[in-house]
Amino acid sequence: MALSLRAEKLAAPGPNFLLTEVLPNLYDGAANPGGWVNLGVAENSLMHEALLAHLHAHLRVPGAALTYGDGCKRLRRAAARFLTRQLRPVTPVEAAHVLVSNGCTPAIENLAWAVANPGDGILIGRPYYGAFPADVSRRTGVDLIPLSFGARDPMGLEAVDEHEAAILAAKQRGQRIAALILAHPHNPLGRCYPRAVLVAYMRLCQRHQVHLICDEIYALSVFESRVDAAADAAAQPVPFESVLAIDPAGIVDPALVHVLWGMSKDFGANGLRLGFTVSQHSAAMRAALQGVFEFTWTSSLSDLVAAAILEDDAWVEAYIRENQRRLAEHHAKVVAWAREHAVEHAPGANAGFFVWVNLGAVYRRHHPDEEVADIDAVVMASLLEHRIFLADGVRFGAEQPGWFRIIFTLEAAYLEMGLQRIVAAIKGTSLQLPYETNGVKE
Repeated sequence: MALSLRAEKLAAPGPNFLLTEVLPNLYDGAANPGGWVNLGVAENSLMHEALLAHLHAHLRVPGAALTYGDGCKRLRRAAARFLTRQLRPVTPVEAAHVLVSNGCTPAIENLAWAVANPGDGILIGRPYYGAFPADVSRRTGVDLIPLSFGARDPMGLEAVDEHEAAILAAKQRGQRIAALILAHPHNPLGRCYPRAVLVAYMRLCQRHQVHLICDEIYALSVFESRVDAAADAAAQPVPFESVLAIDPAGIVDPALVHVLWGMSKDFGANGLRLGFTVSQHSAAMRAALQGVFEFTWTSSLSDLVAAAILEDDAWVEAYIRENQRRLAEHHAKVVAWAREHAVEHAPGANAGFFVWVNLGAVYRRHHPDEEVADIDAVVMASLLEHRIFLADGVRFGAEQPGWFRIIFTLEAAYLEMGLQRIVAAIKGTSLQLPYETNGVKE
């Protein structure tokens, strides 16, 4: 039977195909020693025990949790109060400002659908979170346009100029630019945008009547960087400040500003599948998104779990502090490893779960006589041979080849094993991995 044209485009294995092999076959020292070490998926397991303890102690499931629910009334109130406390917005977030979806992936897609027509463009700077292209474009027909910055700081004022040049170029060719997306804190660079740069983007959006979509899913996963003190001054760590905390008066029509946040990163709860879209000043946007809410409906059980977490102020404050302490500790481990093995890494990081590293350059250094046409493919092949999974810069829009993202929010011994496997992969040495698992050749 023939598929639709759009379905045929997706029928071939895509970049997520490998995950279907990796995630069901993860390393376990006792049960699956030949499994994959996964340092590629942005999950934070550092605080799972604390979160589970809270859930077990406080979760009571009423019969209503087995129904369609009440439109997330309790959760929206809890989220509005929580985000007001944590993001310190100029205007307090109200429950009516918050739309709930089953993750931030559909939230991004819904915003793209709401602000842009098929063929319109949305701008994104490189490197970018690898799922943005699919989130924005796969089902909407919207064109996600990546911007290159060369030697310029992708999080500096010159990057704002590149965005304006792209808007003007699009007008010249007859394409409407509907929005631009900022990942703030940035994924994969692990940095926060300076206030002056955020203001410059807001002014840019006002000049050209372009929506600003600010993805703040790592807003509370910030930490005091213990490294890079001698790094380039242009890449020094910048404290996080939500775009909602900047008074828009005289800068931008606040109806153009929309913020995303979710439970998956700051609370290490990817499996809850909960995302929040905050659009404080656009009733039309909220009405449009509410009109398609049934396509991204959340589980009543997830709503209940999240509300119980967000309403517990004292526990949340302690949780955030301890999570940030552990993030700093594990980030320092990976940077120390990178320095020990002379692996170039992006400096100035103080947020997120990742370190952005240039493994291609290290591979070439260890294989000076090897002719390599596609360093990304060669390094990835070696990583996979050593049963270590990382996200590669090709999918993340890296401007230079050889860059990969290492996730550090994992138990220390597991992380150390992953780093050892990376070294073996780039050096081309064997770890004598056990590929016999339960009698089956993997």
